[in-house]
Amino acid sequence: MPWKDGYTISDERGLADAVLHWPGDAACCFGITVELGPACGPGGITARDLDTPENYYGLHGGLDALRETLAGHGMRATFAVPGVIAELYPEIVRALHAEGHEIAADGWRREDISLHERAEERDLIRRTVAALHAATGEAPAGWYCLPRAGDKYAVGAISPDTVPLLLAEGFTYLGNSPADDVPHYWVADPAGPVAILAMPYYYAFDDQFHLLFPARGTGLEHADALERNWRAEFSAQYRRGRAFTMNLHPHAIAWPNRLRKLDDFLTHATALPGLWNATAGECARYWLETYPAAETLRIEPSIWQYHEDSLN
Repeated sequence: MPWKDGYTISDERGLADAVLHWPGDAACCFGITVELGPACGPGGITARDLDTPENYYGLHGGLDALRETLAGHGMRATFAVPGVIAELYPEIVRALHAEGHEIAADGWRREDISLHERAEERDLIRRTVAALHAATGEAPAGWYCLPRAGDKYAVGAISPDTVPLLLAEGFTYLGNSPADDVPHYWVADPAGPVAILAMPYYYAFDDQFHLLFPARGTGLEHADALERNWRAEFSAQYRRGRAFTMNLHPHAIAWPNRLRKLDDFLTHATALPGLWNATAGECARYWLETYPAAETLRIEPSIWQYHEDSLN
């Protein structure tokens, strides 16, 4: 994988449980990321992707039902919004922002940014920021590259230029990285080091892998497995005092039977004392102040070795 070429993207040891503390001595950080946009390929969202019943439901009835569920538990989320969605539906993005949710960037059209030259990538980042700023009055702090069906690594895609460009454009954090279960630093160049804070992500807690990716027409979904994953991981992270992050898609999770499972899980989670429901931006600000890279980032030699016959 590109980020394993000669160095790690973070301190491999991470922060020990005993060292990790949340605001107000909270027991666990609980984050919700909602991806606001239709499924698409590496080329990004197309007119055909927008003109589907699934997308219409996801941006209207499904989104309304999800917002109602979150509000019922007093939960706020980070909405990862493609720039084109903010441009086409500014009133929806504006309403989410007004409700206290964070609006982060999810690319211009959710395109695979690694397919573009540096100047093109910079322009796409700037175009996305402009669209989100126009809708909310604020520039996004976070940039997401969430995965899609067929992604090689199931964690989205970035280019060698992405992190330096995001830092130059004023971004605070990269939204999804599987390297740790708490925020950590994604190192683009160990010599500097050039690094950006990255938020934890794992596809086992992302609803699309259980509800969207099974082959069309099979009638298969794995909502029960998704809820079991949420409960098991949250229990472990709460017990250790670390962080739990889940990823949702309105056009997937907001079916009545699936939304009931989300509602039951949130009822279970919020009943426990000391839960800090933070947006990704809030968590990032706290982490940068409490565990700055200058004090906590320790780069170690990578154990990764490239082999010609490797699938990676």
